[in-house]
Amino acid sequence: MAEYTNGLLQVVDAGANVLFADAPVRGGACIQHRMGSGVVTLKGMTNQCRALYRVSFGANVAIPTGGTVGPITLAIAIEGEALASATMIETPAAVETYANVYASVLVEAPRGCCVTIGVRNAGPDPVNVQNANLIVDRVA
Repeated sequence: MAEYTNGLLQVVDAGANVLFADAPVRGGACIQHRMGSGVVTLKGMTNQCRALYRVSFGANVAIPTGGTVGPITLAIAIEGEALASATMIETPAAVETYANVYASVLVEAPRGCCVTIGVRNAGPDPVNVQNANLIVDRVA
């Protein structure tokens, strides 16, 4: 199990990843992350055909000052591709109005290979993200 967090306010540009600066629970050999990065590597270290991980993300989000009110879209991404099943959409009533988003997904890492995951801004505009929390559990 690993937990990566960033309690500070960050502005995540369209197409960019949420960054994680702290690791209250560091991953073992099968879960790797460089502090300050927005990418986590899951390794297929297993005797089975694949290793299975549960990836969960939650954060507070808002439209930055000067932005236009509209949907905020974040998504858990595998190899840079946003997953439709792990897309979080929040439409605040006003700029700088925070709401919480959350998603969880199962990710397979083939034996002997690696898979990279992240949480990206899948919308067209920058987004304020605060108290970001990514938890990765190896379940099989």
